[in-house]
Formats: sequence, C-alpha cells, structure tokens
Amino acid sequence: MDETQAKSRFVIKAILPLLLLAILLIFFLKFGPLGVLKSTAPPVENIFIQKTILSPEYITLEFINDGSEPVTIAQVLINDAYWKFAIEPSATLQPLEKGTIKVFYPWVEGDFEAITLISRNGVTFETEVEVATKTPIFNRSYVKTFVLLGLYVGVIPVLIGLLWLPFLRLLRARWYDFLLALTVGLLIFLGFDALAESFELIGNLPQVYNGIGIILIGFLLAVLTLGAISYKSEQIEKKRGEFHQALVFGYLIALGIGLHNMGEGLAIGSAYAVGEVALGSLLVIGFMIHNVTEGVAIVAPLTRVIKNVNHFMLHLILMGIIAGAPTIIGALLGGFSYSAALAIFFLAIGAGAIFDVSFDIMHYMAKGKWTSLFTITNVLGFLVGLVVMYVTGFLVAV
Repeated sequence: MDETQAKSRFVIKAILPLLLLAILLIFFLKFGPLGVLKSTAPPVENIFIQKTILSPEYITLEFINDGSEPVTIAQVLINDAYWKFAIEPSATLQPLEKGTIKVFYPWVEGDFEAITLISRNGVTFETEVEVATKTPIFNRSYVKTFVLLGLYVGVIPVLIGLLWLPFLRLLRARWYDFLLALTVGLLIFLGFDALAESFELIGNLPQVYNGIGIILIGFLLAVLTLGAISYKSEQIEKKRGEFHQALVFGYLIALGIGLHNMGEGLAIGSAYAVGEVALGSLLVIGFMIHNVTEGVAIVAPLTRVIKNVNHFMLHLILMGIIAGAPTIIGALLGGFSYSAALAIFFLAIGAGAIFDVSFDIMHYMAKGKWTSLFTITNVLGFLVGLVVMYVTGFLVAV
C-alpha cells in the first residue's frame, strides 16, 4: 500500500461516521417523529429579553429568539396598555435571531415599568424595570463614574489590605501556618461565592447559550492553566528557594482575586446602570470593607520570606493592581455593554483560579503528608478565614 492510498483510507475513516450521521439526521427530519409533531402540536415559542434601554421618552428592548420555532411579535404591552412600536430587523424572528423593539413611551424617573411582548399566537414574554432611570451612554462623565466605582470597590480596598503585611510579619514564626490556613479559608469562601454568583446569573442568559457549559469551560480553563503554571513554578522553586514560591503564591492569589473581581465589577456596573441598586452607596461601602480581606489573603503567604517591606513595595503594588484593577474594567463593561455570559465566564475563571491556588497552598503546607494539615492551629486559621468572609459579606447583602 502506497502513501497516497494510506492517506485516502485515513480520510475516509475520519469522514465516514460524519456522513452516516448526516444521512441519519436528514432521514429523521423528513420521515421521523419530528415531522409528525410539527403537523399536530402548536409551535413552542420562546423569546429571551436580554436588555432594556431607557432613553428620553423611549424604551428599547434587545431580545433573541431562544426557541426552535419562528416567533412573530404582534403587540407590546407596557403597564397594562398597548403601545405602537418599531421592530428590527422584522416582526418575525427565526431561531437564534436577534431583534430590537423601540417604543415611544414617556416614562417617569423612578417609576416601576412592566413590559410584555405578545406573539401572534398569544404567547407572552415579560420583563420589568424596577426603578426607571436613563441608561448610561458612553461619555466622559459616566466613564469617570464607573472608574471611580471600580477604584472604591476593588483597587483601594485591596491596597489597604496589603498594608497589614508589616503587622503580620511581627507575629511569631509558629503563626505562619495559621496565616496560610487563614488565607485558604478566605480563598475557599471567595471561590464558592464566585461559583454561586455565576450560577445565579444563568437565569439572565438565554438557554441556547448553555450557562452550565460556560461555567465548566471557565472553571476548568483556570484550573488547568494555573495548574500547569504551578507545576512549572514548583520545578523552578527547587532551584530558587522558598522566597520564589511565596512570591508566586502572592501573584497567583492576586490573579485569581482579580478575575473574580472582574465578574463582580460586571454585575455592579450593570446594576448601577439600570437603577437596580437602590442603596448604591451602602452597597459600595459593603464591598469596600469586604474586599479589604482580599489584600490579607495576598500578603499572608509572604510574611516569613520578606525581610524588608520597602524593598518589596513594587511587588505589593503590582499585586494590588492585578487584584483590584479588573473591577474597573468590569464596571465599565457592565455599565455600557453588560453581558451575562461574560460575567459568568469571568466568575467561573476566578473561582477555578482561587480553588487552584488554595490547593497549591495546602500542598505546600502538607509537604507530602496531607494528614499534617489537621492541626489545631491550621483548622482554627481556616475557620477564622471563613468567618471573616462570612461576617464582612453581611455588609454587601444589607
């Protein structure tokens, strides 16, 4: 058998299953149960409203046909009254097609607005605006607002938390494992919090986007990528010593927190933009206090290896920026072009990164003997970390 014949057989073996699958699908669609169902059952219609935009005297809806059947929008109902509307690209949307509806409606600042789309077959699709407020447009004023919001929520609190490094260094050496366990407790809580937020946001995503799939991809992408980095770092650490390992921990923790904060910033910016944060200032204050603990998580592994804080200042500033600056990016994206899919993705990446770093720290503490982790000091440190995050979390929820 010559090389050409071998390549041909290789291609045939690769393509043959796909061809048979295509034939099966064509046969099923033409002669199978689906053809019968189409003729006897009413169409299943599903419109997912992705965004509501309020501009002076107009309400605009961006939506997608989230079902498997074409949908024709026949009427728009706002607060129990029918209104004329303009729709693009057409009143009938094919599956996965996006559309925009614009309604002339003199809404009032601060009012509640209930909006219902009605299809030609009488199926209704609803959305609400809890507090009517003008949707931000991209200009200097709003950019400044969201940058300051990101600074207040992310960057400044993390940098303040880093200032505890000199105090933590004064603790005796036997408290080092306590601080590492405290860090793990803080991170584990933060990781589960990120996962919980990502699952909550699935409800804001069209079913066709498969939110669970986005979470899985983001989570495993972070775990596998950082796992590879950690493995490489461990090989280098054998040559460079404990200082290098602690430095890597600090940067990896900052990266994981930063990815989490980007997802958090997306959610905050979106809520601020559409007026859903009725107590916006209190929410920001809560996040400020809550996020100070993130700075503690970054510097705790560094307490034993840093001899002079002043010589390490550049690293601390870089870690603080890596952990906090993504909040600004998230707030800007959330305020002007919010995407639930993007928020879910970054929260999942953040959770994966945080869990990976937590495992690396525990692996470092165990030194090959995992049962050695369960000392009173370590367990106490872990529980304190969980409780600190839990208590400061109340300030965000209130």
